[in-house]
Amino acid sequence: MAAIITITFNPCIDVNVTVPALTPEIKLRCSDVLLQPGGGGINVARAIRRLGGDVTAIYLAAGDSGKELTGMLEKEGVSSVVLPILGKVRESLNVVDKSSGLQYRFILPGPAISDEVLEGLPGIIDLQDNLEFIIVSGSLPPGLSTRIFDELAAIAGRKGIRLIVDTSGPALQAAVAAGVYMIKASTGELSSLAGGQGGKDIIDITSLAQRVIAHSKCQVVVVSLGGEGALLVTDGSVKKISPPAVKTVSTTGAGDSMVAGIVWSLSKGKSLEKAVAYGCACGTASTMNPGTTLFRPEDVDRIVARVHIDGGRTEYVTDDQNYKIL
Repeated sequence: MAAIITITFNPCIDVNVTVPALTPEIKLRCSDVLLQPGGGGINVARAIRRLGGDVTAIYLAAGDSGKELTGMLEKEGVSSVVLPILGKVRESLNVVDKSSGLQYRFILPGPAISDEVLEGLPGIIDLQDNLEFIIVSGSLPPGLSTRIFDELAAIAGRKGIRLIVDTSGPALQAAVAAGVYMIKASTGELSSLAGGQGGKDIIDITSLAQRVIAHSKCQVVVVSLGGEGALLVTDGSVKKISPPAVKTVSTTGAGDSMVAGIVWSLSKGKSLEKAVAYGCACGTASTMNPGTTLFRPEDVDRIVARVHIDGGRTEYVTDDQNYKIL
């Protein structure tokens, strides 16, 4: 197995279309139909492979739709390990309204599954001796508990593997409680970890991220700021990573591309700061393409040269909830 594995509990096939205008109660004739493999970890694996990385995608799949998904990944050179389930792989519909240029994303739920389908997963991972990174990305399907994060964290801790998680809700809370090296979170997801206390400016967001690190088993928080880049927060350091502005075609898969760029850079021995900068370049380049086409490496190379890193050390104040950026 590869030095990097991704795990996708709720994969999908992305159906990308355009319509002249999104109008209610009439038949909308779709064009530019594009079917692509999807789901957080699968997109991360596709992106790492596009960068030339050694990666294996582990995911749950069933029936003919599962075979279709695996075939799509094979065409992109991504190695797969499939955990079989009943039902079918879900679809997600991404619709671009030509009249406005806006994109609408319709996310279907995955098939309901039980924890038993994952009984073999820890064994598959534990038998690998050359693993450096485990990336868990995407949502959990209906019926699956968050206990799997305890097992993954235990394996990662025992074998010295860096566990990286990009999810939301109870799954994200379970992951940071179990122990992770890094999480990638939106400002909303970060707020939910801090008990629903929101933050809009950099100081507020930094405070929330530092609180997560101080009160959980998480070493690094990367906060996605959309087109403005990302905030890299560790215990004692804050860096604002700002990519250049580009013309956005689709934001689908941009966050997954960011995670892929970060991990691929870390696997090449880059510093955490440079890895997140490269991840921001990958995420930005991804938005320039339709659907989940992800990025073109040549676009990443052009963008990363224009990524700005600005930050400084952080100073703890008197209590755990207050921080000052210097």
